[in-house]
Amino acid sequence: MQEGRQSRFHLFPGGVQCAIPLREQPHQLLSLGRGSPKMPSIFAYLTSEVDWCEGNFEHSEVIAEYYNTISNVSFFLLFPILLYLNHQYVQQRPLSAYSLSIMFLLIGIFSTYYHLTLSYVGQLLDELSILWTFALTYTFWIPKCYFPGFIKDRTQFVCLVGIATVVCTLMSFIKPAFNAYLLNSISLHLLYLTCQELKKCSNPRVHRIAAFMVMWWALAISCWLSDKWFCGFWQRINFCYLHSFWHVLISIALLYCCPLFIYFDSRYEIPAFEPELEYWPSDSWPIALPYLALRTPDKRC
Repeated sequence: MQEGRQSRFHLFPGGVQCAIPLREQPHQLLSLGRGSPKMPSIFAYLTSEVDWCEGNFEHSEVIAEYYNTISNVSFFLLFPILLYLNHQYVQQRPLSAYSLSIMFLLIGIFSTYYHLTLSYVGQLLDELSILWTFALTYTFWIPKCYFPGFIKDRTQFVCLVGIATVVCTLMSFIKPAFNAYLLNSISLHLLYLTCQELKKCSNPRVHRIAAFMVMWWALAISCWLSDKWFCGFWQRINFCYLHSFWHVLISIALLYCCPLFIYFDSRYEIPAFEPELEYWPSDSWPIALPYLALRTPDKRC
């Protein structure tokens, strides 16, 4: 528990009033019913092993972390935006497009539930939805040239990814707090693969979109780490909202990341078309969203 955090009085069954520090470790919270303490339900409020810097129940008696909860609206916007802008790719590769878009929607739902309750189940659902989204990313979008040497085709690769994901899922029940670092490590590997693909392409627009993706990702991960490790500083200046910034910034990064990944995927898996990255509503606008357009092939970068 961090020093300086305020306590909140809770009235438990039996009329027992107990002051519980808002940053108390969840596994230490007991339900005091008729003088007999018992461990809380895994669905109960504040049973998560992770509690972010934002104060609990400061803006609502129902929502544990108010700004961390409402900032998840950015994930709900990803689902329609990506499908609408990249409709040509959706027509050619509907399974991968719809599967990953639905996973983004689930991330938003589970993250909202997690920050609303700070429950143990909410934490697991939040982190496992991200893990399985990464698994689908590897399954659908990793080119065959990056498969391990002992893998002969995509079917074997899917089995390998599936086994690894199931193992990581089971490990999540042992140490849920470790998941976040595992997920960020996976994102670094995907960033490495992106760099490898960029070496094969001389199209300046592709490199520019990749640079914006990395910029937004770096800002997002900086907010995540700062909220995690420098909470005391942000509390002293009364600015404990960096994790909510993480939600918004990583969503913006995904708006650049997904068109980039489907661009590379189209080059390998849709040879009948020439993939081009365009901007909506127009290239001339100072703020515009990238999307993939499929053209009749003329030349490749």
